Amino acid sequence: MENLNVKSNTLKLAKMALLTAIAFICSFVHFPLLFAFPFLEYELSSIPLLIAGFVFGPIRGMIIAVVVVGLRVVTGTAPNVPYGPIMNIIAACVLVLVSAAIYQKFKTKKWGLIALIVGGLCATAAMVPANLIFTPLFMGAPLEAVKELILPAIIPFNLLKAAINTVVVFLLYKRLSPFLHKW
Repeated sequence: MENLNVKSNTLKLAKMALLTAIAFICSFVHFPLLFAFPFLEYELSSIPLLIAGFVFGPIRGMIIAVVVVGLRVVTGTAPNVPYGPIMNIIAACVLVLVSAAIYQKFKTKKWGLIALIVGGLCATAAMVPANLIFTPLFMGAPLEAVKELILPAIIPFNLLKAAINTVVVFLLYKRLSPFLHKW
């Protein structure tokens, strides 16, 4: 029995490492969603992070998110250090924590969709105060200028990001689930 647990834990760790590597690679794929605000870029890494949260739970999903951002910092590929990584961690952790926590309670397709939507809304809400705190610091913009960006840029950007993540994860998760949950 002990050998079975060791094998199972090793396989789980390997799958977590695989999703970490995929999220890290996806973090290099980023592009602006709102062309009037090109500094707000969508990054594909949220998709494997959400899948990791659904498979391994919210805490492990958040740990993977922090590891991915940490790898970007260590490799010198993270933008706007230290503020960009801080913002990325806040957005990813709120998204994964909320979405995965809901999905862990109700593992159905319907609740998966609800979890993704609620997680996206919570991440959007979290990014408003995060932007008010950190954007003036790393952009050197006055707080009033950042406040003026909340409705036309920050909220729409985060909602659009959440919508993309929701659609992609909703379409991918059930297809990947048999492999990721397999012993």
